[in-house]
Amino acid sequence: METILEVKNLCMDFGGLRALDRLDLDIIKGEIVALIGPNGAGKTTFFNCITGIYNPTDGDIHIFRTGKKPERINGLKPNQVTEKGMARTFQNIRLFPGMTVLENVMIGRHCRTASGIAGAVFRGKRNVAEEKQVVEYSYTILKKIGLERYVNDLAGNLPYGAQRRLEIARAMATEPFLLLLDEPAAGMNPHETKELDRLIETIRDREGISILLIEHDMKLVMRLSDRIFVMDYGRRIARGTPDEIKNNPAVIKAYLGEETDA
Repeated sequence: METILEVKNLCMDFGGLRALDRLDLDIIKGEIVALIGPNGAGKTTFFNCITGIYNPTDGDIHIFRTGKKPERINGLKPNQVTEKGMARTFQNIRLFPGMTVLENVMIGRHCRTASGIAGAVFRGKRNVAEEKQVVEYSYTILKKIGLERYVNDLAGNLPYGAQRRLEIARAMATEPFLLLLDEPAAGMNPHETKELDRLIETIRDREGISILLIEHDMKLVMRLSDRIFVMDYGRRIARGTPDEIKNNPAVIKAYLGEETDA
C-alpha cells in the first residue's frame, strides 16, 4: 500500500478558538476516503489547511508523489499545492458563469502550461501550439465527465448538477493525483446524486486519481468509501471501513445519530 498523503497532529487556531485539534489523516493510493462529521466539526477548515488557503498553526502535511521524495507542503500557496498535484472543489460553486464550459476547464489547465503573459500577447508558434493542446485536452476532460454537449454554453446556464460536474472537470484539468471534493452532492436531486456517485468511481477506477471527499449524504459515503474519517469539534473521533463506522457508538452519538433522529 502506497501512502500519498499523510497529515499528523494538525492544529488550526483562530484567536482563542481551536478549529482543528491534533488531527491525523492518511490516504493510500487508489482510495476513496470520506471525511464526515456534524456541521462546524472543522472539515472545510481541514481542506483549507491542506490546500494552502490557511497556514496551519501546528502539525505536518506531507505528500508522496511517485518517483519523488516526500514533501512537506505546510505554508505553500494554493497554486503551488495545485501544481504539486492536489486539486479541490468548494462547497459553493465557484465557476466563471460568463465564460463557456470549455473556457472554465481551460483555466484549470493553466498550471500545466508554459506560456506567460508575453506568450498570450505575441502568440508565437509555440504558444499557438500549446493553446491548441490546452483546448484538445480540456475537451477530452469534458467527454470523460459527460459534459461535451455543453462545450460552448455559458457555465452559468448549465443545470445545477452539470455545474457541479464542471467544477470537477476543471479540477481534473490540473492532472491531480489527489482530488478533494467539498460536499459535491450538496443541493443535488436523487438522479444527479446517482450520476455523481458513478462519476466519482469512474475517476478513481479509470483515471487513477485518489479521492478525499467531505459529504453529508450518508448513502453516497457508505457506498463509495474505502475508509471513513469522522470529526467532531476539530478532533478525529473515529476511522475505519463503512461497516466499522456505522457501528461505532461515538460516531452514532456525534453524527449518524442526528440523521436517525431527524
